[in-house]
Amino acid sequence: MFLFDNYDVKEGETPEIIAFKWFGDIGLHWVILMTNNITDRYYEWPLTQPQFHTHLEDKYGVGNIDATHHYEISQTSGPTTSRDNSHLVEVNSDASGATAITNREFEQRNQDKLRQIRLLDRKYLSVFVSEFERLIRD
Repeated sequence: MFLFDNYDVKEGETPEIIAFKWFGDIGLHWVILMTNNITDRYYEWPLTQPQFHTHLEDKYGVGNIDATHHYEISQTSGPTTSRDNSHLVEVNSDASGATAITNREFEQRNQDKLRQIRLLDRKYLSVFVSEFERLIRD
């Protein structure tokens, strides 16, 4: 019995679209935002491909989208969270085995993280909404 289901936001989906698909009511988009601690729909929600491209140009400049953001190496010691029991560590460019990560790759990783949201199980929706309304009233 879980309170939430994991969901990957598809290209172009908005909180309203997901609320309609999941709860049958676009007006419940706020539940999705609230349960994912999203307070800024522009910076905390996945961008569409055109928005993403504009974001890259605005942030890094047209000629620097694919410039090096930082370097990484794969580290297999210590606590790990990935499937292959390794994690990536930022290093200097002269570190042995360092791989360049571009601005585009860095930002795409951030977008991929934003795509992973949680959706409240439908059976708890009415309790959640009622409790929220009670808290707002008090």
